[in-house]
Amino acid sequence: VANEGGKHWTVNEVRALIRIWSDKNIQQQLEGTVRNKRIFEQVAARLQKFGIDRDWKQCRTKYKNLKHEYKSIKSAQDSGSTSKSMKFFNELDAILGHSTMEQASKSDNDESERPPEWTEAKSEKDSIG
Repeated sequence: VANEGGKHWTVNEVRALIRIWSDKNIQQQLEGTVRNKRIFEQVAARLQKFGIDRDWKQCRTKYKNLKHEYKSIKSAQDSGSTSKSMKFFNELDAILGHSTMEQASKSDNDESERPPEWTEAKSEKDSIG
């Protein structure tokens, strides 16, 4: 998929983007908002520390493209087709495959190890008190 700016992402650049994206704090921010320019400005600033010169728009576009490609392959696999694959699938699966968006937005850092029913029970308890 072509990205804005026309400059292709190298494997190392994509790896760095995924590494930043896998940060629980970044994930929670991305899951909790639609207007995410500020988050991608942070991502771009962190990439800069690795010597990778990308602006927030390029980061957001790459993030969206990776996420879209991952989801289409995941749904193909779920329907029994294993022919489709992509680079970085396992890395993205570690970030995106762990839970549904609803569960992810309800949970906080330490709940990723717990079964989903614990997360649900905790959320209900929190909303009562």
